[in-house]
Amino acid sequence: MSDASVNRFASKQTAFHEIPIIDIAALVDGSDVEGVARQIGDSCEKVGFFYVKNHGVPSELVKRMYAVTEEFFALPEEVKDNVHVAKSGPTVRGYIPPSAENADQDKKTADLKEAFDYGAKQEAVAPFFGPNLMPAEFPEFEATCDEYYTAMRTLARKLVSGFAISLGLEPDYFERMQTNPITIQRLLHYPPQNPDDDQAIGIGAHTDKGILTILSQDSVGGLQVQNKDGEWISAPPVEDAFVINIGDLVAKMTNGKYSSTVHRVVNESGAERYSVAFFIDLDFDAPVETLPTCVDADHPADPNPFTCGEYKTQWFTHVYPHLRDQPEILTAHA
Repeated sequence: MSDASVNRFASKQTAFHEIPIIDIAALVDGSDVEGVARQIGDSCEKVGFFYVKNHGVPSELVKRMYAVTEEFFALPEEVKDNVHVAKSGPTVRGYIPPSAENADQDKKTADLKEAFDYGAKQEAVAPFFGPNLMPAEFPEFEATCDEYYTAMRTLARKLVSGFAISLGLEPDYFERMQTNPITIQRLLHYPPQNPDDDQAIGIGAHTDKGILTILSQDSVGGLQVQNKDGEWISAPPVEDAFVINIGDLVAKMTNGKYSSTVHRVVNESGAERYSVAFFIDLDFDAPVETLPTCVDADHPADPNPFTCGEYKTQWFTHVYPHLRDQPEILTAHA
């Protein structure tokens, strides 16, 4: 193993409590919403990441989700290619092969991951909305994805209400902008990476682009979060817990009060790694502007608001080569 690879991907191996663990039972059942919201706000301000436990999602459902995830990625390449994301049109869902995306915005590394994106099913096709491409050879895949999606959407509503309360807003402040939000449920497979190759990585350093991410990771580990000193802190798996982080839209709306934190995945375990991430944004036409409770004399409102759809269109066009070649795919919203 080269010294360069050791230094490049090494993280500070610490106990998981350095990333807070929040028991959200009292948020889920409504018995102490404000108390949990305070913990969420503190974690968002100081870290941008936290674990949640007692979240109400059955562990049996999570296990089934992993079973179909592993089975999907084990399908023949020609089967996965039949549901390639480039075949989904403006919906932008489906299979993403290894190295087809590069999350590192500074292009210091290349991603090894492969992924499958799934979203809320609806008949009308528009940018980020519509039906899902599903492999006909694997009928139980769609049913499990749909069940897991429903559970994540329910949990996301609770967490987003906690965000709102932590910011001094009405509990449904964000939910009023999420009547039909852009969402993606992303299944991920990370092959073992070569520790002597300092250019290839599970997924490179990046921030998430939306409002909220709910991540389930398997027992292999490899998630690393960058602290404010530039150190990489390991975020190991915690049994029956999800990792939560906020994205760039929250950092924008809170005037920088809450952190959109850089993270990456380094899989030097020698084993296959799987994870399932649920991303929720705002409605396509929802404004992304400074929140009224995040403005004062020293922190004026950002004078350049935009819509969620504008932001996502710009980012997706940047990420996917087929969208860069055909930008008109995402220019019209029904």
